[in-house]
Amino acid sequence: MKLKPMADNVLLKQNEAAETTVGGIILATATKEKPAIYQVVAVGPGTKDTEMLVKAGDKVVVSKFVGTDITLDKVEYKFVKQDDILAVVTD
Repeated sequence: MKLKPMADNVLLKQNEAAETTVGGIILATATKEKPAIYQVVAVGPGTKDTEMLVKAGDKVVVSKFVGTDITLDKVEYKFVKQDDILAVVTD
């Protein structure tokens, strides 16, 4: 099954949280904090007033409590508006 965002919506997939801390402590699954960096999976076509500035494959930063979470085929995704994206991560 595929998801195709509409209008100025962006479909994100969460990057995996680190298994260990910088100091080498192994984290239990329940204590891992979800990272705020996501991978862009798909982008809507935009609207008459909104040009889409992100593309599939970009890494982006979003706030923790923004968007709509959805699970499809046991994979967690998040739908957000392009305006909810705080930054694009570049290497």
